[in-house]
Amino acid sequence: VAYLTIFHILFVLFVWTYWKSIFTLPVQPGKKYHMSYADKERYENEERPEVQRQILAEIARKLPVYTRTGNGGVRFCDRCQLIKPDRCHHCSVCAICVLKMDHHCPWVNNCIGFSNYKFFLLFLAYSLLYCLYIAATVFKYFIKYWTGELTNGRSKFHVLFLLFVAVMFFVSLMFLFGYHCWLVSRNRSTLEAFSAPVFQNGPDKNGFNLGFVKNLQQVFGEEKKLWLLPIASSQGDGHFFPMRALCEAQNPLLANEEQWEDDRIDEEPHDSGEASSLAIERET
Repeated sequence: VAYLTIFHILFVLFVWTYWKSIFTLPVQPGKKYHMSYADKERYENEERPEVQRQILAEIARKLPVYTRTGNGGVRFCDRCQLIKPDRCHHCSVCAICVLKMDHHCPWVNNCIGFSNYKFFLLFLAYSLLYCLYIAATVFKYFIKYWTGELTNGRSKFHVLFLLFVAVMFFVSLMFLFGYHCWLVSRNRSTLEAFSAPVFQNGPDKNGFNLGFVKNLQQVFGEEKKLWLLPIASSQGDGHFFPMRALCEAQNPLLANEEQWEDDRIDEEPHDSGEASSLAIERET
């Protein structure tokens, strides 16, 4: 009875988290990040890259956007026609910009981001426990197979197949789950692990690292009783994320309009030779 109870609990949690990972749609940036018709027309009619860059900088001054492109420009998606919030990226499979995008997962046929990252982590965790439980309960029959206590040929095949599949998936999930646990402890996404976010003072792979406990709370929330349940409890709305403390002169959170204006003025080319280096980087 105890074995069946544990089995059914793990099975329900496994199916629940898998369902939430699949059917929780990725969250797209809010309307204020989309270009207005007037700004869009002004941007598209302008042929000079440096002026286009200034237009984006003017729009971004009104938004809580602190990360930049590799060349220091405002992160802009030319497909969705919007200013990208911090940690937002365009998914080529879903054809939308996804808040705090981690990756597009073919196993759940969905984009993993701010809205369902917690569910995805729980899905990996319960899948890992589910495989471990199956392997542990089947292993004693595997021993009987080797000692000759199992005489039914079909039973032998079933035991070997079930144990092999459970162990194979357990090992694969262990590495994947361990990697995402490491990402959560550093407050990074998969994309940020490969390409560090760029702030006003340059790239910083630990820019969003707030410490182990606060990093966990970013994903699972402050209510510990909800951590192990596939219920939305992540902090924030996916548009803004607190950054680790820096000195006042370097902290992007303290950047005001004057600093944005100074950046815009400093980025203006002094001759036509510099204009080519100010091409706007459109991330996909």
